[in-house]
Amino acid sequence: MAGVNTFEVLSPGIMSTVQDLGRFGCARYGVAASGALDGFAVRVGNLLVGNPENAAVVETALMGLRITAMRDAVVAVTGGDLQARKGNEPLAVWRSHLVREGETISFTGPVNGLRSYLAVAGGIHAATVMGSRSTNLASGFGGFQGRPLRKGDILAVEPVKDALRFAGRAFTPEWIPDYSTPWRLRIVWGPQDEHFSEEGRQTFVTAAFTVSPNSDRTGIRLNGPVVTRKPGMEESIISEGILSGAIQIPGDGQPIIILGETASGGYRKIATVISADLPLLGQITPGDEVAFEAVAMDAAVQALREMEEKVDRFKQSLNERQASL
Repeated sequence: MAGVNTFEVLSPGIMSTVQDLGRFGCARYGVAASGALDGFAVRVGNLLVGNPENAAVVETALMGLRITAMRDAVVAVTGGDLQARKGNEPLAVWRSHLVREGETISFTGPVNGLRSYLAVAGGIHAATVMGSRSTNLASGFGGFQGRPLRKGDILAVEPVKDALRFAGRAFTPEWIPDYSTPWRLRIVWGPQDEHFSEEGRQTFVTAAFTVSPNSDRTGIRLNGPVVTRKPGMEESIISEGILSGAIQIPGDGQPIIILGETASGGYRKIATVISADLPLLGQITPGDEVAFEAVAMDAAVQALREMEEKVDRFKQSLNERQASL
């Protein structure tokens, strides 16, 4: 089914792409998952506007995105607070809003976080490629013509009946993630932590690292004390499949946190960010301070259960509200 033209891009900002939750099951072909880097924000944003959690959204970084509505639409902005505005008025994050034809949405600069997500009732229309609508920037497919948005692009939205009923929803305030710095990310050791010296392991969990400006959607590069390998260990290994949240230590001893645009890696992985903290990776900004905290696997599983419970309870509250109308 064809989408309905809904927004025109007046300015794409620093980096704006169409993403869903990712392209999974394709790593054996060398295809990265891509997808939104803050999946929690995408899931909640889509629920706010009545979409399935995996509907396509616009991911935008830092500032500069400006789009104008070509027809009435219901939208929600989640993730980092980039001071979204509707016309000259602030557009509250983690809430759904009615946008009238001719009104402009803009993102003027970060209060916290790095990326915001614009969900639209119906979902952004994009072709499904290898099971996902996400933009794969390295290979140039998916999303909007396989590339970042440009001035003049027209975004279509999947048709939806009576979208106005989704306006005025709000996410539970106490469940909104804390994007304040410095960041403390929980990790579990491995899969190759035994390849590092005891001193290197201690450095990894006691030092503060600074996010390099060379970071992007492939990975967050950190600068700080050297994380040392055991004597005799080569700096690289045979390349193997890799997941978001894996933390590689290349030859210079400076950690790299892998993100969604990477499918394989040839450096030793000292640790992995726990699933509940993966959404935070999408909000870490160059210059931020990052530290790591090792937790047991049981604690990692419990943290994930708690995050999923928030989403489930929010969905239940929306269903109860809809049933009462």
